[in-house]
Amino acid sequence: MKGAFMVRGSYLKLSAGALAERAEKAVAMLEDCTVCAQVCRVNRLKGELGRCRGGRLAAVSSHGPHFGEESALVGTGGSGTIFFTHCNLSCVFCQNYEISQQGRGTQVSAKKLAEMMLGLQERGCHNINLVSPSHFVPQILEALVLAAAKGLSLPLVYNTGGYDAPATLDLLEGVVDIYMPDIKFAGDEAGRKYSGAAGYSTVAKKAVKKMHGQVGNLTLGGQGLAYRGLLVRHLVLPNNLAHSEKIFAFLADEVSPDTFINIMDQYYPAFKAFHYPEMSQPITRREYRAAINAAEQAGLRRIL
Repeated sequence: MKGAFMVRGSYLKLSAGALAERAEKAVAMLEDCTVCAQVCRVNRLKGELGRCRGGRLAAVSSHGPHFGEESALVGTGGSGTIFFTHCNLSCVFCQNYEISQQGRGTQVSAKKLAEMMLGLQERGCHNINLVSPSHFVPQILEALVLAAAKGLSLPLVYNTGGYDAPATLDLLEGVVDIYMPDIKFAGDEAGRKYSGAAGYSTVAKKAVKKMHGQVGNLTLGGQGLAYRGLLVRHLVLPNNLAHSEKIFAFLADEVSPDTFINIMDQYYPAFKAFHYPEMSQPITRREYRAAINAAEQAGLRRIL
């Protein structure tokens, strides 16, 4: 390996048999698919497609060292990102819609996905950052079994939109080191309208609490690199459509005031956002500042 990494992934504490058993249980969920919170109940083992449009094999749009993530993930070697194609959300404002909605990417076998992970480690990345993984957890676990057997030891980052099924998260306990959910909305109706996700807020809150229960608050090691814990993202939307202050209150009151949160300001109208007048303009500096103030007033102490 060209670079050095700080700690070993939690999954290495599991026996090879235990990790393989997790993968087998996850793959069995594809037959009547309940892998994510959409609960489509299609048979992906036979090629049936649900809301995510993902089949039996994982699909990947790109992979490589990424230096645009949070500094706690990037370090000197970058975060080893694997961008999965498709998504279990249908966000009308998605800035990566070619990948998430239009399916730009290539199907890969478990062996190929494992090779990607090992290649990122060889290139000196500090972690394996699984971007939009919710609908491909079984395939990720299959690949992890192979990669771990061949020397993969980097921490895993689960970089998700937050619409995750509790039973699937249970299979990831002791496997994922850093959970990085994006809490998009404080209300269920906004999640249904703008992301095609029934009960989005209710699901995301339960998921985030379960994630925190597994890994705790974000922990930083040498060089300021994260190696375990919860890192929440929130994209500020125009006209406070997300009701950001309610999200911050939830995190401070029901998760932890020490939750590490990245409040993002990069919203711009993309994809189908122009069909919604309330979403058809970028956010203002005043809107972003109001979100930061709301997070501080809620009592959150680790705001990026």
